[in-house]
Amino acid sequence: MNPVLLGFLVTALVLLAAVLAMAETALTHLPRAKALALVDEGRRGAHSLERLLEHRERYLNPVLLLVLSCHVATATLVGIYAQSRFGAGGIALGVFFELLIIFVISEAAPKTYALQHTERAALLVAPLALLVGRIAPLRLLTRALVGLSNVLLPGAGRRAGPAAVSSEGELLALADEAVEAEVLEVEERALIRSIIDFGDTVAREVMVPRTDMVAVECEVTVAQATETAITHGYSRIPAYRDSIDDVLGIVYVKDLMRATREHRSSSTVATLLRPARFVPETKKVSELMREMQAESFHLAMVVDEYGGTVGLVTLEDLIEELVGEIVDEFDVEDPVVEPLAGGAVRVNARMPLDELNELLEIDLPEGDWDTVGGLVFDHLGHVPAEGEELVVRGHVLRAEKVQGRRIGRVRITMAGEPGERDPGDPAAGRERAT
Repeated sequence: MNPVLLGFLVTALVLLAAVLAMAETALTHLPRAKALALVDEGRRGAHSLERLLEHRERYLNPVLLLVLSCHVATATLVGIYAQSRFGAGGIALGVFFELLIIFVISEAAPKTYALQHTERAALLVAPLALLVGRIAPLRLLTRALVGLSNVLLPGAGRRAGPAAVSSEGELLALADEAVEAEVLEVEERALIRSIIDFGDTVAREVMVPRTDMVAVECEVTVAQATETAITHGYSRIPAYRDSIDDVLGIVYVKDLMRATREHRSSSTVATLLRPARFVPETKKVSELMREMQAESFHLAMVVDEYGGTVGLVTLEDLIEELVGEIVDEFDVEDPVVEPLAGGAVRVNARMPLDELNELLEIDLPEGDWDTVGGLVFDHLGHVPAEGEELVVRGHVLRAEKVQGRRIGRVRITMAGEPGERDPGDPAAGRERAT
């Protein structure tokens, strides 16, 4: 063969293999979501790239076959020429030359570039990959070879689904990487986590419990109900008959004000009630929020399987699950978590246990209870007295504030730490439950 013609063919095959190798790496590592983002940015060639990634396997397999064909053709031409010029020793020389050239020019360099500049490389090679995938003979040959691979090794060449995040954990891991790369802010990563958790949260976990509800009897006067609303700062208050398990409706403060202006302060609240919405305690808050948006209501009563009232949930409670606590100038609340000397912390007994574990990086057990107070109740088996303690997984939990049958605050200390006990505390000798 003419050495000039041979050199031209080998060079063309090596360069074509290099471009196709870059296409292989770029199209394998670029997610379709990124292509959609490039379309939104108006990048040139982004529409072609998005169509290509929508059916990635349709175009990627022909590209892989053509890369292999270029390598085989290059090796064959160089081997034949080397053997004809230098004999058997020329074959060894040709093999060394092929490995060096193919590895450096056709594999390492283009694939490294594609990994470092994935978007740019994908946009650059997308037209060529589309053209290769539309060559009918090559496409048919690829399908035949994939079918043969399925016969020899079932499932090896089956059509793969689009590259995507397959779990919530992977999505959070990607968000962590984006934070490290300064693509996302820490607050944005926290919002992503909140959105993921939101789908698994039920009404029981976000509701205002029955013991904290502010409600009025339906027979109280408008003046009395107005005073209750002003004292507690609520715009909507449930009204009940006989007991809180028999909620008749919701009274709006604006209706109370209108009745007062019309000189009906002595009328009963029953004349102003609006229908109440009732939801089961196991209802997903994502569904509840959609219902609140669609049907324009901001408060729902939460009931258990027996129809008893267990709490209420507001639209603000649901939004706080996504964006965190919303506190206005009229809210006066104790801190949910209060650091203490010696490494101990004091927490609100209503704090969700999963949030506490994540915040303090500890591993208190989760079960049928949702809150820290629920954990204490379950492990003690009775209503604790103030100062009563128990040890759970190396942590001392002390009920610091108990009102009636309700735990208000819990102090958490690592077992054996200096802040674990106060020697002058009369509860120091009380037996612990483990």
